[in-house]
Amino acid sequence: MALKITEDCISCAACVVDCPNNAISEGPTIYVIDPNLCLECTGDFDGPQCVAICPVDCIVPDPDHQATREELLAKRERKASAKA
Repeated sequence: MALKITEDCISCAACVVDCPNNAISEGPTIYVIDPNLCLECTGDFDGPQCVAICPVDCIVPDPDHQATREELLAKRERKASAKA
């Protein structure tokens, strides 16, 4: 499952630096997470780094973009293969 940033975002950009997949960018009013790039840090960390760093707890699971751990790991492998 990808994550999403809610309207509670204060646009502090703390999450941008910690995202290992560059899935977070500045949107028109708040930061946004690209569900095609978000892997919830699966395979890299014990949990999503953006969630851990967010000072206002505005990063939540996106019900429109669900995936199992296995699907996220496979997506991570595809991304790694594409870079090579």
